[in-house]
Amino acid sequence: MAYTIGTVERIWRYPIKSTGGEQLQQADVDPRGLVGDRLFAVRDGKGKFGSGKNTRRFRRMPGLLQLRSCYPDGTEQPELLDPHGATVADPTAYLRRYLGTHDVELAREQAISHFDQLPLSILTTATLDWVRAAVPGVPVDERRFRPNLLVRTPPGTRPFVEDEWFGRKAWIGTALCVEFVRSSERCVMTNEAQQDLPHSPLVLRVIAKAHHARLDALATVVAPGRVRSGDAVALI
Repeated sequence: MAYTIGTVERIWRYPIKSTGGEQLQQADVDPRGLVGDRLFAVRDGKGKFGSGKNTRRFRRMPGLLQLRSCYPDGTEQPELLDPHGATVADPTAYLRRYLGTHDVELAREQAISHFDQLPLSILTTATLDWVRAAVPGVPVDERRFRPNLLVRTPPGTRPFVEDEWFGRKAWIGTALCVEFVRSSERCVMTNEAQQDLPHSPLVLRVIAKAHHARLDALATVVAPGRVRSGDAVALI
């Protein structure tokens, strides 16, 4: 039997990986995730993608979170916005100047996925409120954790309730169905400064201590559909 666990509070898409994203009122979701999400990335000469960390696939590029990206209405090519919110005319040329390196370019996803893990990241207000309370004096909102969906849960919902969803499916609205798999392992990117959020090492520290540095619910897409702000989320 299905039962409602919350409603979609906000929808986020990140056209260019590791930059600030855009808030939407609705979005189409296909098997890859939100259409256009992280479809582009900053790629270096070795094929690594700009990120907040250094790994086999990613290269740390400090400052990307101070930029934002969006899709202008009716277009499939994202715009890159500088730290003041102005549109950049030539993204690759700007990124080379901004990052101080000549081996990067704005690149569309090809054979190697731009996603760190799974297509969708879903976070609850219960968990977000817990983080806020755990780091008093540090500005915290969902942008630090870069979810696709922020789900408002009922009063009294315990933090990290997302853990209870793993292995379950959920309808979001009337057409979209997802399956919750696991949580994200958080890295130093949660501490990074972005727009009006200052750098703070406390954010990752409290999550690591309380919940093994894991936070959100990662999901795959079972049935594609459209998600809208205000949609009910019902476990099945």
